[in-house]
Amino acid sequence: MESEIQEMHPVFYGSTTVGERGQVVIPAEARRDMNISPSTKLLVMGGPHKNLLILAKAEYMTAFMTKISDMLNQFKEQADKSL
Repeated sequence: MESEIQEMHPVFYGSTTVGERGQVVIPAEARRDMNISPSTKLLVMGGPHKNLLILAKAEYMTAFMTKISDMLNQFKEQADKSL
C-alpha cells in the first residue's frame, strides 16, 4: 500500500532552464523513471493562469481519452435507458 501512495505523489527531479531556442532538458532521472527515450512523443499543455506547464506521454493521453470517452458513452446509454 505504501508504494501505491508513493506513486500518487509528485516527484521533484530538479530544475531546468529554457534555452535560446525554447528547448529544455528533461533530467535524466525523470527520463529513466518515465521511460522517455529520444523517440517518445510528448504532449505539452498549459495550466491555469499560464503558470503551469504539463508534459504527458501521447500514448498515455490517447489511452486516457479513450477510456473517458467509453465511460461517457456508458453514462449516456444508462441515462437514455432511464428516460
